[in-house]
Amino acid sequence: MNKLLTSLTVSMALLAAGPALAQQSQQNPEQTGQDGYSDPASAGSQNTNYNDAELKQFVEAQNGINDIRDEYMAKIEDADSQEKAQELQMEANDEMVTVIEDSGLDIPTYNAIATAYNSEPKVRNRVDALM
Repeated sequence: MNKLLTSLTVSMALLAAGPALAQQSQQNPEQTGQDGYSDPASAGSQNTNYNDAELKQFVEAQNGINDIRDEYMAKIEDADSQEKAQELQMEANDEMVTVIEDSGLDIPTYNAIATAYNSEPKVRNRVDALM
C-alpha cells in the first residue's frame, strides 16, 4: 500500500504540473483554479460514491502510471541538467495522461479518486480490494 500511496503522490505531482490539464477542465467556474484545472476534491464537492467500473479504471490507470513512474524516476534522477529533468517530467506526464485517458477516465476524475483514496477509508478499501 505504501508503494501505491507513493505512486499516487508522484503521479498527482507530475499530472498537476502538466499544461495538458488546462485543456481537460470543463467544470463550473467556481471549481476551476487559475490555470483552468478543476479539482473537485479541493473545491469541497468531491463525490466519493464511485462505481466499481470507475474504480477498476482507476486501478488500471494506476498500474500503467506505476510503470511510467518506475521508468522515468531513474531517468530524471540521472539527468545531467535541470532542463533535461523537466523535459523528462513532461514526457512522463504526457504518457501518464495517455494512460489515464486510455483507461476510460478523465484527469479530474482520476485525481479525485486518488485524493479520495488517500483521505477516505471506504474508497481506499474498495480500491485495494480490486488490486
